[in-house]
Amino acid sequence: MMRTSTDRAASGVMSTGWILLGLLALLLGLVVMNLLWGARMLSPVWLMHMFEPPGDRHELLVLQARAPRVLAGVLAGMALAVAGTVIQALCRNPLADPGLLGVNAGASASLVTLSLLPFASEWGVFWQALPGALLASAFVYALSQVQSALGQAQAPVRLILAGAAISAVLGAYVQARVLLNPQLFDGFRYWMAGSLSGLGWSEVNALWPYLVPAGLMLVLLAPGLNLLLLDRSTAVSLGMSLQRHTILAWLSATLLCAAATSVVGPLAFVGLAAGHLARAWLPMSFRVLLPGAALAGGILVLSADLLARVLLPPRELLTGIMIALLGAPFLYSAARTAGEYKAS
Repeated sequence: MMRTSTDRAASGVMSTGWILLGLLALLLGLVVMNLLWGARMLSPVWLMHMFEPPGDRHELLVLQARAPRVLAGVLAGMALAVAGTVIQALCRNPLADPGLLGVNAGASASLVTLSLLPFASEWGVFWQALPGALLASAFVYALSQVQSALGQAQAPVRLILAGAAISAVLGAYVQARVLLNPQLFDGFRYWMAGSLSGLGWSEVNALWPYLVPAGLMLVLLAPGLNLLLLDRSTAVSLGMSLQRHTILAWLSATLLCAAATSVVGPLAFVGLAAGHLARAWLPMSFRVLLPGAALAGGILVLSADLLARVLLPPRELLTGIMIALLGAPFLYSAARTAGEYKAS
């Protein structure tokens, strides 16, 4: 018997639900593995005692030291993944990514600049990273709007080249400031490459107060983001406030990127890879793309961090290096299939 459109829609919803549940299960499995595996392997039995006072038990001390690192990695991965997915939609560009477009580099440049000012130490790392991220993001957004006005929305390479130029200039500035200041070099050498090493609960508390409101804002903007996938004139005719939705979504993505970068450093390819994975597995609707990309981003960061800790024990590789190795194939794949970003 022929299946009706209602049956096909119900089957699609069920399939989407199973995919999201599968991603969630994989993320939770990686959380457990990251808590137990490392230079010192722990038994799953210790998880039941995780929140007990450690006393003289070294295993509990190790477990409680790993917990904030794992949570910070999940939050940062989710933030960068959601930011990348939203920026790709706003630019209508499958190659867009906070790292490739210079937003991460802007946050880094702002952080190393303001960290040298005595009064800026009271602001916290997020507020030190935010000005540069906003400026870089505003420049890229203005460029994307100019391209759209000139009818160049189908030329993603132009935007990527502009972002690469911004990243190169700001990256050179960051390296120069760090190398010329030994004190700054000691504090930022691991952060510049992207690392979760040594993160504690203070870093987790520096992340979530900014990620939660920005994430909720994007959830509320999801219907408008779906309309952005249509022709812009069609979106306006359907009653969408194009400029307001675009600015709010771009600002929220920038806040996510700035918060994550200020804590874990400029982790490359997370937004690019997670966005492509979400679109490959899930329907082209931001109601499911955003949570799907968030789960994929957390999985990618935890997978890279786990490999960084277990490949060469007791030595530890930098998480950013492993993410670059894992994310480079996604960039190659995306570059080969780059075209107009639209609903399938």
